[in-house]
Amino acid sequence: MHENPSDFNTEASFPRFAEPIPNITVTIGRDALLACVVDNLKGYKVAWVRVDTQTILSIHHNVITQNPRISLTYNDHRSWYLHIREVEESDRGWYMCQVNTDPMRSRKGYLQVVVPPAIIESMTSNDMVVREGTNVTLNCKAKGFPEPYVMWRREDGDEMAISGENVNVVDGEILHITKVSRLHMAAYLCVASNGVPPSISKRVQLRVQFPPMLSIPNQLEGAYVGQDVVLECHTEAYPASINYWTTERGDMIISDTSRTGDKFETMSRNTGYTKYMSLKIRNVGPADFGSYRCVAKNSLGETDGLIKLDEIPAPTTILTTESLYNNRSKGRKANKKHDPMMVGDYGVEEWKENGPSIRHPPGAFHNGAVCPTAHTVTVCCGVLFLLHCLVSALTSQLQYQRSQPR
Repeated sequence: MHENPSDFNTEASFPRFAEPIPNITVTIGRDALLACVVDNLKGYKVAWVRVDTQTILSIHHNVITQNPRISLTYNDHRSWYLHIREVEESDRGWYMCQVNTDPMRSRKGYLQVVVPPAIIESMTSNDMVVREGTNVTLNCKAKGFPEPYVMWRREDGDEMAISGENVNVVDGEILHITKVSRLHMAAYLCVASNGVPPSISKRVQLRVQFPPMLSIPNQLEGAYVGQDVVLECHTEAYPASINYWTTERGDMIISDTSRTGDKFETMSRNTGYTKYMSLKIRNVGPADFGSYRCVAKNSLGETDGLIKLDEIPAPTTILTTESLYNNRSKGRKANKKHDPMMVGDYGVEEWKENGPSIRHPPGAFHNGAVCPTAHTVTVCCGVLFLLHCLVSALTSQLQYQRSQPR
């Protein structure tokens, strides 16, 4: 077949679209611009039409639609621009640029209107207070275009114990917790996103009620007369408990922090549903020994714990080997001569105790040697044996203390 030159000349005389109409994506509320470029338009006219509704929006230089958000601009009888101000979701669809040739010529482009996610408050859970051991369901519903992806996570970033597993994120609109415990008490975030900024979240505070529980690090404390001692107690409760200390007789202990030097000083520090309590007893006296009770109460119950304070012997001062050596040296006569049996590095000395002097040459000390007791020093120890003698002296002192009646 051979082309007819007259047909070619006829085609060249008609308008033609210089480029396709691009599909555009616009976030709701912003402005959209659709461009139609026609070459060789001559005396023909351009029109914009909404395809799905077959609504004529403009014809050549005139806007036909009654929609006040739509306007038209053109340039050099070649470029024709359709403006849509503050686009709405209803503006989403196909738009056609037509030229009134016979037959009609046209190009079309798609306007995509995207919507950032938003939480539907009426269908989303609010802050909740539940009893420990019950089942809890948190719901979150979001809207947007494209349809948002919804997930749950803890605000503090900790893992969630869900269905026996520890997870960081739960996908979906529903967060179900079976047999909720105090460990689940936290703020939870429902996060919705669909690729259109910004993502959005809602904070739901979950509070779990339970009666007070109590733990005591040391149920038996010891102190000597004149010492300061601190008793400690840890509690857990929600709602927050009322905590206090009592004496053995049941009297509540009240301290005045504005006055210094009081016999008792109480202190408490809260961290979430846990509370640390301490009772400081200054200058412990004989009347202070006995039992002290830590008490915690809330609307769901109460609990208490007992701490016993016992008396222990006051510590005694034990002279070091160096001080013993110095004291003994001072006890000698000033004009006493050095013993000829003294050996420089070993430091062997002479001591007398109601009898002749006892001398020990270097190397004479061994495990069977007699060492100082708590009351009497009978043998001098050389430098190499001083450590052994000190341990023996401490042992003898401890045995002596234990044998004395309290």
